[in-house]
Amino acid sequence: MGAAERYRPFVGQKSSPVKNEVEKGAIRKFADAIGDRNPLYRDEDYAKTTRYGKIIAPPTFSRTFDFGKVPNFELPAAGLIHANQEFEYFRPIYAGDVVYCTNQLVDAFEKTGKLGTMTFLVFEQVVADEAGTPYLKQRSTIIYRGE
Repeated sequence: MGAAERYRPFVGQKSSPVKNEVEKGAIRKFADAIGDRNPLYRDEDYAKTTRYGKIIAPPTFSRTFDFGKVPNFELPAAGLIHANQEFEYFRPIYAGDVVYCTNQLVDAFEKTGKLGTMTFLVFEQVVADEAGTPYLKQRSTIIYRGE
């Protein structure tokens, strides 16, 4: 049985929502780590003068959230390559927001090339408020090279 066949039964399964609290200090540290000096991510007085009215998180800040795990789905510790990341934004994430994050396996397939067979696993992560209204959706593709 190929790896894609092993993972296909999990396609469509989703993690339980995980609560994440967005902290001002974490936003500042993330902006520092990516080298973004934008005062919108660190200066409350400046942020008040913008259309946002307060500090917002940088666009890729959601990568720091806990999205939970698809039940009974285990990935190996080795042989993984992060192949792709896509983001679809609906509204900004503000310092002080409480968000709920889910992770869902949406596809599992194989491709064969010069290096052999590779398994592609596509995940969709959603960041939403308590009512389920999304802030953003992100898709990530992981390549598993196998045993």
